[in-house]
Amino acid sequence: MTFRPVLTRVVLMSIGAVVFGVLTFIAVLMPSGGAVSWALAERLALAASGLLVWAVLALLSRPRLSADREGVTVVNLTTTRRLSWAQIVRVTLRPGDPWVTLDLADGSVLPVMAIQPGVGKDKALAEARALRTFTETLGAAPDNA
Repeated sequence: MTFRPVLTRVVLMSIGAVVFGVLTFIAVLMPSGGAVSWALAERLALAASGLLVWAVLALLSRPRLSADREGVTVVNLTTTRRLSWAQIVRVTLRPGDPWVTLDLADGSVLPVMAIQPGVGKDKALAEARALRTFTETLGAAPDNA
């Protein structure tokens, strides 16, 4: 099972494509002769800046959580972490939180940016409940059976 903020991903990638397209279009339309002249390098830099914006938005659309029988893989902006179910003590989503957090057995807290109530509160609550159920069911079963 995979949790991902699909609407956020669609919006960010669409905006990135539009920004890249507009900046590339502007680069093509810039005059190459006359009083104000744009060299090929300047045109390429303008298009490349659109590509850079798109890359940053792609990075922002990266978060996801994949769950299987052995555990979960949490992918946030720049990090990926694999956890077994036994490592997860609690799944938390309090009012006002930007995303779900996992309380881990080592005492640390791991944010799960893939489940965001700001995008869809009902969907986020349902996903948090499902993840909590998986944690309670699969986290205790292997060692205590």
